[in-house]
Amino acid sequence: MSMTHYMELLAVNQPWNLILFMAIPVILAETVAITELVILFTRRFDGNVRRLNKICSIIGGFYFLFVFIYLFISAVIPLTMNGEWRGWIDVIAVTFYLLGVIPLVGLSLLDLHIIGRSWSEEKKLKVHAIFVGIFLIVAHIAMIFGMLDPSLGSGHGHHMNM
Repeated sequence: MSMTHYMELLAVNQPWNLILFMAIPVILAETVAITELVILFTRRFDGNVRRLNKICSIIGGFYFLFVFIYLFISAVIPLTMNGEWRGWIDVIAVTFYLLGVIPLVGLSLLDLHIIGRSWSEEKKLKVHAIFVGIFLIVAHIAMIFGMLDPSLGSGHGHHMNM
């Protein structure tokens, strides 16, 4: 069975690639998601939970921006230039993984007051929650397509007997 470049990235150089490209961004993003729920329910815009939420969203956004730049330069451009994509499933997996940069950087910019400076706390909370939701959607699409055998998209899938 062949694998997508997304899954191959996580599988090689164990455990470092898994830690750098999956564990760190997901732990930061899920910490933001969980603390976001606490903030949404309590409406407390201060305190330790909000502080943790803010720290994780700022670090997560900038961390993933560096991941995005690194993978775009070292993987996406060479794969595209050399025609080495493994079909449309492979492209979707990698593209949606990298699309996570938009909501994560959005969270950072919001928490650094670069965007939404004049917004009410309610509006900031709403936009923050929307960014978290968008990240969860693109990350899950990346994971689902990343786990598929890319040859399934070509109509010539491998058949394995169990």
